[in-house]
Amino acid sequence: MQRREDVFHRDAHVVVRSICGSDPDFFARQERAQGWHATPEKLLRRLSDHREGRAVTLVAVYDGEPAGYGSVYPDAQEGPFAGKGFCEIVDLAVLERFRRRGIGNLLLDVAEGIAFTYADTVYLAVGLHSGYGSAQRIYVRRGYLPHDSGAWYAESPAQPYQGYPLDDNLVLYLSKTFSQGTPVKNR
Repeated sequence: MQRREDVFHRDAHVVVRSICGSDPDFFARQERAQGWHATPEKLLRRLSDHREGRAVTLVAVYDGEPAGYGSVYPDAQEGPFAGKGFCEIVDLAVLERFRRRGIGNLLLDVAEGIAFTYADTVYLAVGLHSGYGSAQRIYVRRGYLPHDSGAWYAESPAQPYQGYPLDDNLVLYLSKTFSQGTPVKNR
């Protein structure tokens, strides 16, 4: 099922819309320019999943320029919540030059709104190195709690006393549960 481009939010500076065909290459170029390890393949996969109805992929546009993105996967199949009917927010990112303008929180607002139409629990993975420090703080302020499985590396729980590279594959899964719009105890 091919999805049309939707607009999920609009205000004086920011439009949050669905992903379109030019976004993967644009973001890959911008992320490489700021020193991130980026290729268009990740967002091409998100675009395909969006078009086929497996995900809702969002792009935040700030004053006419793409500034950030993220995806919502209903009934996600990765991490400690796999197969439980929960939604996963994946690859939430804001380009560095657009940070501290509320774009990340706005993307999360829209993503959570979509997720909670499918399930009462949403989860995400956040990296553990310093590049994720601001994201870690945002998630904690917004009520996300860590899963009791600890850190994961490359889709598997990290084993105690083993060495793992401090790269984007070393993550902590966090979740947030709602009941009738009100946060409840995390599962």
